[in-house]
Amino acid sequence: MDRYSEYRIMWILVFFDLPTETQKDKKAYTLFRKNLQKDGFTMFQFSIYVRHCASYENAEVHIKRVKSFLPEFGQIGILCITDKQFSQIELFYGEEASN
Repeated sequence: MDRYSEYRIMWILVFFDLPTETQKDKKAYTLFRKNLQKDGFTMFQFSIYVRHCASYENAEVHIKRVKSFLPEFGQIGILCITDKQFSQIELFYGEEASN
């Protein structure tokens, strides 16, 4: 199989919904986001970050790393998909509301 096959290259998506009521919550939220960014993730939407990985083995390393800095509270999901699947995402952009 080709080394750069669209079925071998992976994308990790991290979805999260974290509390931000208290100062401690906000600090944990900020630290989680900064750790994602430090590990090479970029914001896809406000609570969805993505990272490109050369292989599933490489993706496993980053998934393990994300699990090592999970905050105590909130909900976090991690999804790993192939480059082919990621390329089939349909994105729609609405117009910004005017005041």
